[in-house]
Amino acid sequence: MLEKIKTPKDVKKISLKNLPKLASELRAALLNRVSKIGGHVGPNFGSIEAIIALHYVFNCPIDKIIYDVSHQSYPHKLLTGRAYGFLNDKDFNKISGYTDPLESKYDMFSVGHTSTSISLAIGVAKARDLQKQNYNVIAFIGDGSLSGGEALEGLNACNELHSNFIIILNDNDMCISENHGGLYNHLAELRKSKGESKNNIFRSFGYDYLYVDNGNNINDLITAFKKVKNINKPIVVHIKTTKGKGLKFAEQNKEIWHYKTPFDPRTGKLLSSTTNTYSLIIRNFLLKKAEQDSKVLVVSAATPGSVSLFEKQRKKLGKQYIDVGIAEQTAAAVCSGCAKNGGKPIWPVAASFINRSYDQISHDICLNNSPVTVFVNMNGIYGFKDKTHLGIFDISFLSSIPNLTYIAPTTKQEFLKAADYAINQNDKPVFIKTPGYIINGPKCVKDFSKVKYEVNQKGSRVAFIGLGIFYSIAERAAKLYKQKTGITPTLINPYFATILDTKTLNSLKKEHSIVVTIEDGIIQGGFGSNVAKYFGPTNTKTFNYGYKKEFIDRFDVKTILKENHITPEQIVKDILE
Repeated sequence: MLEKIKTPKDVKKISLKNLPKLASELRAALLNRVSKIGGHVGPNFGSIEAIIALHYVFNCPIDKIIYDVSHQSYPHKLLTGRAYGFLNDKDFNKISGYTDPLESKYDMFSVGHTSTSISLAIGVAKARDLQKQNYNVIAFIGDGSLSGGEALEGLNACNELHSNFIIILNDNDMCISENHGGLYNHLAELRKSKGESKNNIFRSFGYDYLYVDNGNNINDLITAFKKVKNINKPIVVHIKTTKGKGLKFAEQNKEIWHYKTPFDPRTGKLLSSTTNTYSLIIRNFLLKKAEQDSKVLVVSAATPGSVSLFEKQRKKLGKQYIDVGIAEQTAAAVCSGCAKNGGKPIWPVAASFINRSYDQISHDICLNNSPVTVFVNMNGIYGFKDKTHLGIFDISFLSSIPNLTYIAPTTKQEFLKAADYAINQNDKPVFIKTPGYIINGPKCVKDFSKVKYEVNQKGSRVAFIGLGIFYSIAERAAKLYKQKTGITPTLINPYFATILDTKTLNSLKKEHSIVVTIEDGIIQGGFGSNVAKYFGPTNTKTFNYGYKKEFIDRFDVKTILKENHITPEQIVKDILE
């Protein structure tokens, strides 16, 4: 059946009694893809029936469906002419893990961050109404996304609409891990009362409300969606689903199976695993510091698994752990409040997600100079590979904020030393750029309280400055340059990504005509651009190596490094030419 579906119109041709068989085929196709290349497992398996019913009742792309986060978009892709990206192994990379209008007319937005669907859909509905058009606008959002500030803002703003607007709340009683916050107690009350509770937040916001108790029953869903199709006012359709539905081990362990790397589809056993990652290094650091100091507070914005803080570890942390839900703005403000009142907050967060809290980092943390510790994970080229989750903007992003120190360690030992410094000082916010992979080095004796670059090799003519994980590239480039010219260059580990050590830079002017900076981030507004500005009025030429300012998608690391000339051979060739 699935191979015959080229457009959503083909779904409508299938008899009701055969739709459960179609759901089984979708599960098989999903399993083929995610077991081999990884992906979001639980959210997609749990939303299959709902998305079949959506396409059975509504008329996409005339009716607009906006998926929150895109974690539930795989079944949608399977029903909109992209089954080849799930059935044919050689075609896997032709299909993104997120909605993308460049990929298909059935996707309206490129979306990878959470809590945006309601607000996006309001804008779509307003444009429809202004143009006096007539079609359905549907925001499909999971319960985990509902705690995000933008989702709640969207719920509130929707009161301005007096026309067709449908929110489908896919409630599986899970975020990535368990849900946190009073809102979820309320959703539990609605589920328990089968939608009959008089205490209904959606009705309070001015919505009509419809509850579907079995959100994995296609017939029940089709009946509900037919009721709300072409409605002339905002309504919330609250459907109760099972995360990971149809995949036994994903149903049994919903948190672990939110996202998975390649695995055996029969047993769920990972095809490859590693126990030596920064995720575990950070987890061990957090547990150790919390045990040593009762003032330590670990803060998470719904991503504890990214640093291996699973249920067992969270229980061990107890009151020294808080999950604010998918709400990075709140996480930043909680950290500032805690630090200002004598606590020692530590917030591990992905570089892509920290972008969502720019104002709170600037205003609530840095303006108040709160001594917050932030581990910026999944940054640079070794982080996420999708354009919706890029971590290559972190240095440029944080460089514009005063009072903020951003440290970029190279080795595991440097990272732990910087982390110790950050949590024990009370002067300023300290952010630490988690290295993209583990390099072991000697014991670190660096004093991070002083902004002083480390000159590891004194030379002349050319100075190589390699930031963070790219210090190793600078090291190799310096060695190659000496081999080719016989001249010993200077080699520097700057450590500080957003602050210049002007004394060290000034010392280079006399003996060096060229300064080379290499960083794991975009060039514009980054570390190298600040160094170039410093040398601008002088006779010292700067070569800045980093990435072009662009959205790159599903990329190969080696290819991106070569395209941006970030290899020792290319760097030395550029200098010699």
